[in-house]
Amino acid sequence: MRHPIKLPEFPWDKLTPLEKTASEHPDGMIKLTVGAPVDPVFPSIQVALSEAAALSGYPPTIGVPKLREAIVSSLERRYNMQGITAVLPAIGTKELIAGLPSFLRVDTVAYPELAYPTYEIAAIMADAKIVNEGADLTFINSPNNPSGEVLTVEQMREYVADARSRGAILVSDECYLGMGWTDKRPHSILDPAVCDGDHTGLLAIHSLSKTSNLAGYRSGFVVGDPDLIEELTLVRKHSGFMVPYPIQYATIAALNDDEQESFQKARYFARRKVLTEAITAAGFTIDHSDAGLYLWTTGGENCWDTARWFAERGLLVTPGDFYGEAGKEHVRIALTITDDDAIAAAKRLTK
Repeated sequence: MRHPIKLPEFPWDKLTPLEKTASEHPDGMIKLTVGAPVDPVFPSIQVALSEAAALSGYPPTIGVPKLREAIVSSLERRYNMQGITAVLPAIGTKELIAGLPSFLRVDTVAYPELAYPTYEIAAIMADAKIVNEGADLTFINSPNNPSGEVLTVEQMREYVADARSRGAILVSDECYLGMGWTDKRPHSILDPAVCDGDHTGLLAIHSLSKTSNLAGYRSGFVVGDPDLIEELTLVRKHSGFMVPYPIQYATIAALNDDEQESFQKARYFARRKVLTEAITAAGFTIDHSDAGLYLWTTGGENCWDTARWFAERGLLVTPGDFYGEAGKEHVRIALTITDDDAIAAAKRLTK
């Protein structure tokens, strides 16, 4: 007998009424919901993609040597991640996160109280029990999506110590690590200050969707414990999970060019400044938001009432309860809009 997976309703499908309200604004709707980049991919990355278009064989699951080297070098250079010996590319990090509990055959999964919905989906797909602590596999996320909260080194060390005491797996989703805005600097789980140079039981997940606008390229990777990476590699070899050659070479170009990453970060910083000033001037409070691509905003009321207020001004935002009960009085406002839209949104907020 077939037993279909019982998944919750896709959160963003609930936005249809608000989207209708926002779209009726005389000047049109400005979407401040999904963190999808709107800026073009850097020219050098596009060139690398096209130059690899003639490669016709099957790409290696573990990535070409130059990709593996570029990953290790960039993580050391950008984030002080030391001693990396195990690397595995992924077809975007969402599929990797969704599959981890299944691939690693765990029985229990834990994740933050305020969390990216895919952690829950990952547990459901693996038929794993969701627990608050003591899990076989725990997801942490710093900088956090949606709140932009940054864990301290001490907090991260506590997570590492707890996982090690139980022989458990600790997965750090670090997709926003390169986007810190304040003096609360984000740290990787593989920074020696956090893990003391020991990667046992630790996995760090990274994406180029945010830092290099490669959401459409589906470019990401995981690094960390060599035994866990070897296990994941074997599963993915048998399953045919291979990052296409053109994407691998585009990723190499992105990882080897820190200038394009810095340029994109500067764009988001400017938009963040415009929206922050307008949101606070309109009487809202922004909590956390020290890093990442979102402003975690509250009006001290139910998140759907706040979202409706924004929609009436043609601004579509994400209700915070999409990320758990802890977000019921916040909305998430994305910085992934054009400069012109940021200015236009600010005017609507302060009008």
